Amino acid sequence: MKDQIEAIQAEALARIETAGDARSLEDARVAILGKKGTLTEVSAGMRDVPKEEKAAVGQLLNAARQAITASLEGKQQAIQDAADRQALEGIDVTLPARALHHGSLHPLTIIRHDAIRILRRMGFALAEGPEIEDEFHCFDALNTPADHPARNEKDTFYFDSGKLLRTHTSSVQVRTMEGQAPPVRIIAPGSAYRRDEIDATHLSVFNQLEGLYVDTDVSLGDLKGTLEYFFHELYGPKTEVRFRPHFFPFTEPSFEIDVKLEVKGQAPRWIEVAGCGMVDPAVFEAISSSRKDPAYDPEKVTGFAFGMGLDRLAMIRWGIKDIRLLIENDARFLKQFA
Repeated sequence: MKDQIEAIQAEALARIETAGDARSLEDARVAILGKKGTLTEVSAGMRDVPKEEKAAVGQLLNAARQAITASLEGKQQAIQDAADRQALEGIDVTLPARALHHGSLHPLTIIRHDAIRILRRMGFALAEGPEIEDEFHCFDALNTPADHPARNEKDTFYFDSGKLLRTHTSSVQVRTMEGQAPPVRIIAPGSAYRRDEIDATHLSVFNQLEGLYVDTDVSLGDLKGTLEYFFHELYGPKTEVRFRPHFFPFTEPSFEIDVKLEVKGQAPRWIEVAGCGMVDPAVFEAISSSRKDPAYDPEKVTGFAFGMGLDRLAMIRWGIKDIRLLIENDARFLKQFA
């Protein structure tokens, strides 16, 4: 058996040495060390070796296996080195390296981070909720009647189950009040969905940030001061901001907020960026009914709420004239923010 092992080792080393590529080397490995390889079959014969010869034959078998394995590894490295040299042939290593392109945050991510940072500094905590909502949290609890246009299938994305894609992140405000007694001071950034016609200032999927502050003696002055401070911090102290009376089912009184948009080559114009107002007592009554306690008794607490489109905030900051640029992922546009 010793002679057989030595013969297999010599034949294996010769075959490995003549292997010219990775495939032939793998064939050699399988033929020698595989389940039916020559050395494997000889190893199975150890059970028939006389006891007094087992140690010597075992040592010889292990030495052969180690030599063959080392030869395989060496040949594999040599084949790889040759392939690497061939791949590098013709490459001029003196040519200047290609410039690396660095990525950057998307403008919507930048404006979102900045808005959150400002409001967090003012004491607002982050809150979140599901994007697939029910009508109670999206409409009923917010004093939105059944015949309101926003509840029409032409304006809202409904599922066959009766669920819907939230039209605003106000639903997060409702869920927060259901789970937390006053005082509440939260902001809810996230996606909202409406069946809007896509144009230069509207998208069917947009990014919204809503805020809610509920406590005793919260006033309209608190609301106005909070939002004026926010926009001055976001755009600078000279930013022009105006409040226009408006109607929202869930706030009374209600206002829309405009900021003057200045785009190079165009006349300055006002663009709507937010809606706000004092929380309607009917909302507090719906929350109290849902919670089954008087924590949000409209005779004891007041509050304000606001909602703004992050897409439009980005348009104002960078003078972007078309909101669709923010979703087209044109690298020529996005590299401006790198």
